[in-house]
Amino acid sequence: MTTAETQGARFSTATIEAAIRGRKPRPPAILWVPALFVAAAMALPLVYLLIRSLGAGAEFWDLLFRIRTLQILLRSALLVAAVTAASAAIAVPLAWLTTRTDLPFRRTWAVLTSLPLVIPSYVGAFLVVVALGPRGMLQQGLEGPFGVERLPEIYGFPGAMLTLTLLSYPYVLLPVRAALSRMDPSLEEASRSLGYNTWATFRRVTLPLLRPAIAAGALLVALYTLSDFGAVSLLRYETFTWAIYLQYDSTFDRTLAAGLSLVLVFFAVGILLAEYQTRGKARYHRSSSGAARPLERLRLGRWRWPALAFCTTIVILALALPMSILGYWVARGVSAGESIPNLWSATANSLSVSGLAVGASLVAALPVAILAVRFPGRITSLLERTSYIGFALPGIAVALALVFFGVRFATPVYQTTGLLIFAYVVLFLPAGVGALRTSLLQISPRVEEAARSLGRSPLGVLYTITLPLLSSGLLAGGALVFLLTMKELPATLILAPIGFKSLATSIWSASSEAFFAQAAAQALVLILVSSIPMAFLLLRERRLAQ
Repeated sequence: MTTAETQGARFSTATIEAAIRGRKPRPPAILWVPALFVAAAMALPLVYLLIRSLGAGAEFWDLLFRIRTLQILLRSALLVAAVTAASAAIAVPLAWLTTRTDLPFRRTWAVLTSLPLVIPSYVGAFLVVVALGPRGMLQQGLEGPFGVERLPEIYGFPGAMLTLTLLSYPYVLLPVRAALSRMDPSLEEASRSLGYNTWATFRRVTLPLLRPAIAAGALLVALYTLSDFGAVSLLRYETFTWAIYLQYDSTFDRTLAAGLSLVLVFFAVGILLAEYQTRGKARYHRSSSGAARPLERLRLGRWRWPALAFCTTIVILALALPMSILGYWVARGVSAGESIPNLWSATANSLSVSGLAVGASLVAALPVAILAVRFPGRITSLLERTSYIGFALPGIAVALALVFFGVRFATPVYQTTGLLIFAYVVLFLPAGVGALRTSLLQISPRVEEAARSLGRSPLGVLYTITLPLLSSGLLAGGALVFLLTMKELPATLILAPIGFKSLATSIWSASSEAFFAQAAAQALVLILVSSIPMAFLLLRERRLAQ
């Protein structure tokens, strides 16, 4: 017997003995050692905030307990709740239509409805103002035939909610679609054979099984909304993140800004605890063996046209309208003589760092997700919760934390691509963890236990059994991380090597210098370039599910 087989036999024996004695099996070192390193990396921004906040003294506590701070917190909570609920209401029907029904052009809709995720929030908010503002393009189109001189204000809560919902619902869409692609079709067929119609089957069977995926996506939406600055600032809706940026940008007081960021972490912890309470202890994988097979597509019948209208409306508002406005700006700028620079270098830089961020994030997310699902407990739950810290923080807070540690403790990697990739992992690891966790819940642990009982080592089971079965989750998590990295701005501006320009930083530079045609051209390239790997990932995911 080889060394690997001996280790696998010992591990399976220990698992069986633990089960007989009523104790949970201990996770192998190949999982918990890298997971501890990931948790330590995720905690770096929190350590930085604690160090900075302790230096504020009484001034920090005075700021913390102001009535104004409470008002901003309540406004932030309202926006988070509204955007999360609206995103789930859009994403779940879209995922079901594109995976379970005979909707025409299902694959096309699957790709198009996912692409709004790549649009930066500051670009989306600016386009909403231009299109739907009191004197925007819609008002100008209505003024001639209908005499409309001014539209209602889009600024404030309505505009911020609309913008963030249209840009963030794919956070829920992708994991829910991945979960639907792996769901056991016999459960829904059994429900229909008992006389339940399509709606009753969806409500009683499908929706409860989708709870982990919806919760994982909703968690990402909530944390993304909580940490967003671009949309809320342009649409003049004062949130907690805006207050943090004002402290950094206006008063240059990093100590008080760090204190406010620390409060934001506590707010995020509350969201994480709420999501954790929704999980329960239900199982979401098959309880018996069976061969995977595709589900017969449900016929929409007379509901085909309303379904097409729903998909079309979402794609027009979230994707077609922004791209049309960007195209209009480019055409108007070129006709006015404004030059469009060569974008190859910025595009190549964005693709390279995004690809590296995807690989690093998935490698880091894998042990965390496996521990959380296969070895549930207080410690593994804490490790998983820790991985979400970076996503709740503004990008500038994470970037300044890494600058702090880079200058003092890791000078050789300061202002290198490696530190930039590390920042992306800190910021976007939850996208990978959530997708992998959702897929892993639908894989029966008996498959892995059987492989270990046959002498496979934990590493062998991971490579030959777990990873192939996790393919849909890996694709969904990789797509999310890729799109998030492509549009990330604050961390790239602060941590990128000297002379490094991505599409996101090029858009920011051009817009800040009032070269709107250049900014629009770069934004279009960002969306188009991101759509190619996104389409490939989604189409491959659908082929794996068939």
